Amino acid sequence: MSGHGEGSRVALTFDMEHPSRSSQRADGPARLLDTLAGTTTRATFFVQGRWARSHPELARRVADEGHLVANHSHFHAPLPYLTDDGIRADLASSTEAVQQVMGADPRPWFRCPFGAGHDDARVLSLLDEAGYRNVHWNVDPSDWEAGRTVDEIVDAVVEGVHEVGDGAIVLMHTWPSATPDAVPLLIERLARDGAQFVGVDELVKVAPAGNRG
Repeated sequence: MSGHGEGSRVALTFDMEHPSRSSQRADGPARLLDTLAGTTTRATFFVQGRWARSHPELARRVADEGHLVANHSHFHAPLPYLTDDGIRADLASSTEAVQQVMGADPRPWFRCPFGAGHDDARVLSLLDEAGYRNVHWNVDPSDWEAGRTVDEIVDAVVEGVHEVGDGAIVLMHTWPSATPDAVPLLIERLARDGAQFVGVDELVKVAPAGNRG
């Protein structure tokens, strides 16, 4: 990539959750998976447990098609607002849902809803207790914003990845109306620059269980 050389690793990540805005499309998750399959692009999906139970066939596709399965909570509540026991209960429910529906263990990968708590010592300690570590992002095209266009999303991702260089983690969502149309275009542009699309497990090192401080 410009200024960083070819072969820079990029993790496309998608929060797979119930929509929180009006600008959405029901076929978004399926279209995204079709695009990733057609371009042999591996991505990471942070799956809301409650969503997985509502859409088991789509959720199962994520695991079956080789993407990295990760946890995005059960109820999508900002974790700092919950008690310790509330966080534990949410993590237990989401872990169980993802495992049962998708046939995959999402641990140790977790993303805090809204990013809230990614720098909160209490939240991070409780995540660690449950075998998780939070994965934040460094490229955010704000695809969730109402009225966000395909071109705006594509340009924001490409510019952000160029700025970060190797190890860019891109935040997107499976439900916004413009995202399914933006993803094939941004994959094409980044691939032309020599990007290597990877899961976050290829970027983020995790200490073995029992050794996490």
